Amino acid sequence: MFSSVVSGAVHGISSYLMQVEVDVSSGLPGFNMVGFMSGEVREAGERVRVALKNMGYVIPASKITINLSPADIKKENVIVDLPVAIGILTAMGEIREESLSGVMILGELGLDGEVKRINGTLPIVIKAREAGFSTVILPKENAREGAVIDGIRIIGVESLQEAVAYLDAPPDQRDNLISPTRVDIEELFRRSEYEETSLDFADINGQAAVKRAVEIAAAGFHHILIVGPPGAGKSMVAKRMPTILPPLSLKESLEVSTIYSVAGMMGENDALITKRPFMSPHHLITENALVGGGSIPRPGVISLSHRGVLFLDEMPEFPRSKLDLLRQPIEDRKVNIVRSRGKFTYPADFQLVGALNPCPCGYYPDRNRCKCTPNEIRRYLGHISGPILDRIDICVEAPRVDISDLTEKTKRVNESSASIRKRVLAARKLQEERFKGTEIRFNSEMTPTDIKKFCRLGIQEESFLENAFCSMELSARAYHKILRVARTIADIDQSQDIKKIHLMEAVGYRMTDGKYWHQNEE
Repeated sequence: MFSSVVSGAVHGISSYLMQVEVDVSSGLPGFNMVGFMSGEVREAGERVRVALKNMGYVIPASKITINLSPADIKKENVIVDLPVAIGILTAMGEIREESLSGVMILGELGLDGEVKRINGTLPIVIKAREAGFSTVILPKENAREGAVIDGIRIIGVESLQEAVAYLDAPPDQRDNLISPTRVDIEELFRRSEYEETSLDFADINGQAAVKRAVEIAAAGFHHILIVGPPGAGKSMVAKRMPTILPPLSLKESLEVSTIYSVAGMMGENDALITKRPFMSPHHLITENALVGGGSIPRPGVISLSHRGVLFLDEMPEFPRSKLDLLRQPIEDRKVNIVRSRGKFTYPADFQLVGALNPCPCGYYPDRNRCKCTPNEIRRYLGHISGPILDRIDICVEAPRVDISDLTEKTKRVNESSASIRKRVLAARKLQEERFKGTEIRFNSEMTPTDIKKFCRLGIQEESFLENAFCSMELSARAYHKILRVARTIADIDQSQDIKKIHLMEAVGYRMTDGKYWHQNEE
């Protein structure tokens, strides 16, 4: 007898429907799996046979052939245990063929028939809904993850026996046997909003200029570098940046959750990622782990930072070759990986925050403490190439913290993350209204043509910027960066016009990188 079960698999970050065809016929007894698959996928056959035996099913001495289609996609890191088992039982007559109508089946089997969690559930369920399926049977541990998708019934099972019982039941009685999993998405976001975090800008004494620069970066989605000696608080500020960013929208949350689902990083019984990611890789990270790839391509750290923050601490400690891998993702907001098996694309729309010491010892330009030679400083900072610097709009200096900022003698109340976040949200709202009907989302994404349209200057402002351009020997690229940042500063002040004071502050964020990299931009 013949049966067909629909399952799903992930290819890169996208998913596709997979047909599991089973034929049980007379002939020389055997168990064959075909369909362009890797060795680990073929192992599913042995797991299924043992699981069926341990669940009390007697497999006849027949020729069993299993085909996984489409045949033009190599099946690697694909889990087919549960659909294969259901297909065999259907071909044996244990399950009615009509019971599988409109049903997709996912899951891995243990030798005792237990159904174990899998990766990539979310994109597969999205594909199932798009294809018109009414029900998805999957591991109970993945049920909440799948249930965030409206318009499809999610049935979580713990064993093969539960899956068979559900399919055997009359359609109108199935929900009484196993209730569909439901998730209140609004409650998830409410809970995330009020969830306490130990990080807050109120904890940081001093460094007002750095906190101001980070606020501007958050408001306009500008990449930022923080330069300063060890212990100045660079990492403390960077780690608190997600606390002032706008909350994830449902669309963004689904994008981030899809990446984490494919990467196998969704927590047990997690439904959605509702907080912006913050990734801080070590400088010894491999290129595959940073960008993505491997023998079985998976998302890298920069994709796991999608819609969030990628923080590179001690940035010059990263090999220049690894930092340069960020150039294309920063520009295109995605990662393209080409392998012999095909092309894989992962989203990578992240905000880069870099922190670094100005020299190997960390104390340049304080020559009373810094003993580094000019060549050592140049070589150290040279790890950050010109093309990477060109993609960073803001460079700010974090000076050594004064003792008066640390002692209790100075009574102060630092501004909280919640207060800063209100200004960031208000500035983002202005950008949303300004760029309505265009593909631009943030000030940082404006092209020179957009800048001419949205960053008009008065006579006094034009004169100031011309003088700065000539005296600092700026390039056209630096000129446009200043205008983008100035536009964001004006938005924070809720000003429709870019004023001289906004330009002065924006110019200040171009002086620091020139001070350390001694670059005359051309």
